[in-house]
Formats: sequence, structure tokens, C-alpha cells
Amino acid sequence: MSEVDEGSGTTVASHRIAETVRERILSGQLKPGTRILQDELAEELSASRLPVREALRILQSRGLVTLKSNRGAWVTSLDQRDCELNYKIRERLEPLLLAESMRALTPDDLEELAGIQDRIEATEDVEEFLRLDRQLHWASYRRHDARELAAIIARLWDTTQHYRRAYTKLIGHDQRWVINSEHRLLIAAIRQKDAEMAQRILAMHISRTQRELSLHPDIFAS
Repeated sequence: MSEVDEGSGTTVASHRIAETVRERILSGQLKPGTRILQDELAEELSASRLPVREALRILQSRGLVTLKSNRGAWVTSLDQRDCELNYKIRERLEPLLLAESMRALTPDDLEELAGIQDRIEATEDVEEFLRLDRQLHWASYRRHDARELAAIIARLWDTTQHYRRAYTKLIGHDQRWVINSEHRLLIAAIRQKDAEMAQRILAMHISRTQRELSLHPDIFAS
């Protein structure tokens, strides 16, 4: 999350606080349904209540926090239907972002993708896997010129992070071979500059994950 309006101290502080809370949500430190106490957060971060409130509104706009009038703030929870819908939207939008980026990807970008995938296959740590998986996909999108589309997709990634983590823990390292195979196919299509094939592989990759999640409703009760 980038800071904006450097001329406004409150705005800069709000974005810094929002980024801190966002990282705690994405890392799993703050789980869905957790209440965020504004006074405690302000004291911890040595901030006044105003930038904390603004930070929570920023996170609400990104789907990570739910604000309830006169009641407070909670980390947003998704039910199974919400999560499935998010993945279906990703399945349609992300291939568009990939195509926008592919035309400008450099040889160095392609080598980076292969290197990230090597590290994905080598790690057994769930948090490292999640970080690298996200890094791989967004490295393939980095040359896009479609900021609004990318912002929508980034929100969908953020709001489903908790459920990807739960699913990754559930399947274990030995079952990641399917993910790795799909990644390798995607990188190969990108290398060949075959945008149509790359889009189809990416859509299949996202769709398969959505179907796998649907087989584990217990993830949404955790």
C-alpha cells in the first residue's frame, strides 16, 4: 500500500497505520472475526484516534475490515460463497491483467519467474510458500498498465489470504505438485509469448483452487 498526499501528516500516518494492520491480517496475526480496538491500536502505535479511524476506513474500502456503526471494527470474514465468488472474479480478471503485462515482460523478468518457482518448490514452510506464490503471480503482472484492474485483483488476493493459508496447511507440502506443475506450464507459455495459452492456464489454475476450497467447508468455520 503506497502512501499518498505527502503534504498531509494525518493522511500519511493513516496509510502507515493501515499498512501495519494490513500486514498483521495477511500474516495471520489478526484472523477473520478478530475485533480491532481503536484505543489500544492508537496507544500501541503512538498515534491519535483520528488517523487510526482513517486507517480503518482505508482497510474497509479494501475489504479487510468491517466497521459497524457505534460498535467498532472487526477483521472481515468471508463465508464459503463469498470466497468462491472472489475466485470466480479472479478467474475472469487475472488473465486480462496477465495479457496486459506479458507484452512488456523482459528476459530478466522471465528468469526471475523461474527463480521464484525454484524457491517455491524447495520450501516446506507455509508462510514462505504463500509469500513466494504471491510474488510469482505479481511478478508476471508487473508490466501492466491497468491500475484499476490491478487494484481490484489485489483486493481479492488480500481478502482471501486467510483461506489460502488454511488450505495450504491442509494439503501439505507433498500435495503441492499440482500447483508447481501449473506454475511451470504458465511460465513456459509466458516464455513462448503465447498469451492465449498463458491466460487459459492461469484461469485453470485459479478455477482449480476454487474447486478445491469448495471441498473443505471446514476452512470457513476456522
